[in-house]
This record gives sequence, structure tokens and C-alpha cells, in this order.
Amino acid sequence: MANPFDLSGRVALVTGANTGLGQGIAVALAQAGADIVAVGRSAPTDTDTAVRAAGRRLLWVEATLDSIAPVGEIVRRAVVEFGAIDILVNNAGIIRRNDSLDFSEEDWDAVMDVNLKSVFFLAQAAARWWVANERGGKIVNIASMLSFQGGIRVPSYTASKSGVLGITRLLANEWASKGINVNAIAPGYFATNNTEALRNDEARNQSILERIPAGHWGKPSDLGGAAVFLSSAASDYVHGAVLPVDGGWLAR
Repeated sequence: MANPFDLSGRVALVTGANTGLGQGIAVALAQAGADIVAVGRSAPTDTDTAVRAAGRRLLWVEATLDSIAPVGEIVRRAVVEFGAIDILVNNAGIIRRNDSLDFSEEDWDAVMDVNLKSVFFLAQAAARWWVANERGGKIVNIASMLSFQGGIRVPSYTASKSGVLGITRLLANEWASKGINVNAIAPGYFATNNTEALRNDEARNQSILERIPAGHWGKPSDLGGAAVFLSSAASDYVHGAVLPVDGGWLAR
């Protein structure tokens, strides 16, 4: 029986793959056999090294996702260079922190553009290519614990990640019949650049650790298994699901 988790011959487009969660996901997909199209504003040097160590290829497409202007070119480059896109991982995201009484329109728009608007339009562009070429594909959106909870001092981040979960379900409803799987991973509290401020705040860090049954922050590599599952044939009948990878956070 063929290995249903094998991604050999597949091409995975991963946004924000130069560091953190995106890097962990890209490396895991490469180790499962996929070539990687890494989209981001800075060169994914360490990711490239790890992907090549796994025997796979990496193409860097330099782009900022604070507008949808580069979306078409991202898909075009992937197809021209690697021949296809089989998997899209919408991971790129930013965060802005401030009390809601003082939160600015600029910080609201910046987060929503990257975290939600680009997610939808990249998914649309990939799906248009799949439909035009009469083939299916896999979309994995990166949601958050704040897709379920309110959080504090991150209103646009909470709104964007709640929206990611909503459009994951909507797109699954529309595209499942076209052979396109749309699902999400909801990471818990991971040690990344986005959480550095929390980890450096002794009181907040302690309160977070006390809430996590596993007792520690997640590592980007901890997302690998979930990403491979949702990108592979093993999840062919999984549509509109969200898989928490949170050390038990939501179980408390």
C-alpha cells in the first residue's frame, strides 16, 4: 500500500517560510517529499538549507503580502519554475499590540491586509489555476487560538484570525466538490517572533505556561505532522476542519 503521507512530486507554496512556523512547515513538507516555493520579503536562507538537506528544491519568490498586487505573479512564478502548485499554506502573518481604546486604523488595516485579505486572494488564485487545469489541490490556512478566543490588546489580530477560520469553512463548502481541500491549523503558543513580547513579559509568560497542559511553548517543528497530514492524500476526505496544535490549551 502506498504511503498516504508521501508528498513526493508535489509542489508546496508556503508564505512566510523564512522563519518561525512557516519555516517549520516548509521543512516538514520537504522532508515528506515536496518541493517548496517560499514566499516572503526576506531570503529564506536557513529554510533553503534545510529543504536542500532533505533532498528537495526551494524557490524564493520575493513578495510582501500587505497588498494583493503580487498574488498573480506568485502563482505564475511557481508554475513556470516548478510546473505546478499542489499545496498552498497561508502562513504569513503580522501582529500589532495596543489597548482597544487606543488602537489605530493604520494598525487595523495593516494586520487585516496581511492576515486575512492576502489569505483569501492567494487561495482564490491557486484555486483558479487548479480549476482551469482540471485538478485538485490542498489549502492549509494558519488560524490561531484567537480564532476561538478573544485575547487582549490585539483586536485586529483576533478579528483576522477569526476571519481565517470563517473563510476556511466557506471555501471548503464551495470547493470540496472541485477536489480542493481547504482546512486550517490553529497553533497554540509557539516560540516565534510574534510571541517574543509575551515571552519577555515574566508575568504573562508564567500565566500562559500555567494554562498549557504540556507545560511549555511549542516549537515550529511541532506543526510539521499536522501540515503534512492536511497536505497529503491522508486527508482527502477532510474539508473545512481546524486542527489545534496547542499543547492542550483549548482543553483547559
